[in-house]
This record gives sequence, structure tokens and C-alpha cells, in this order.
Amino acid sequence: MGEKNFGKNFGNMKKKNKFNARKCEYKGMLFDSKAELDRYLELKDMENRGLIECLERQIEYEVIHENDMFSATRYKLDFQYRETGKNPIWHFEDKKGLRKGAAYELFKLKKKLMYDRYRIFVEEI
Repeated sequence: MGEKNFGKNFGNMKKKNKFNARKCEYKGMLFDSKAELDRYLELKDMENRGLIECLERQIEYEVIHENDMFSATRYKLDFQYRETGKNPIWHFEDKKGLRKGAAYELFKLKKKLMYDRYRIFVEEI
């Protein structure tokens, strides 16, 4: 390939997922992986059976405020929901596949920030 053609198709390259997971679409909603979609369907079934309520997905939390030097740092949680019953408990979940590498290290840091800021413990599913 000559210099003229170098990078010609560079802009057309698709961004690769960090863990080779394939995005999935279901009823107009986009999921980062099949595993995340499967978890959503499991939770939706639990909600339909009355075991949980207030199911939400892709909830964004600000873990570090914006300041004079830096923009805010946000964390996007996969799912949050509340168990039904006498003592309802809130659950905050993040679906994780491969638990290694820089992306997982960043997740662990944001998980700690979520607890520090909101006293929310993020469950790895």
C-alpha cells in the first residue's frame, strides 16, 4: 500500500469492544453484551412476577464533581432495582465479563467512588 492510500479506510474502521463483546439490541434498547441483555431479561421476568420493582438500566451517577481543573467523572450503572416484600432492599448491579485489564481496574476505582460518595455498593454480576 502506498503512502497515498495509507489511512484511506482508517475512518471506516469499526471501534472494537474492549473485551470483544458484541452489542445487542432488544426492543430498541442497546446492550453492551449478550450477557447484559440476558441479565436484563432475567430481571424483567422477576419484575413481571412481582419479585422486584423500580427496575432501571444505564443509570448515570456523578462520582467526582466538576471543578476548576477537570470535568466531572461519571459512572454508568447497568441495573438498579428494589426487592419487594417487608424489608425491600435496593440492588445496584454491573454486569462484568472479563475481570482483568485497564477497564476492570477503572471499574474497581469507580465502584469505590460510588460507595464513598453515595454509600452504594455495586454488585458485580
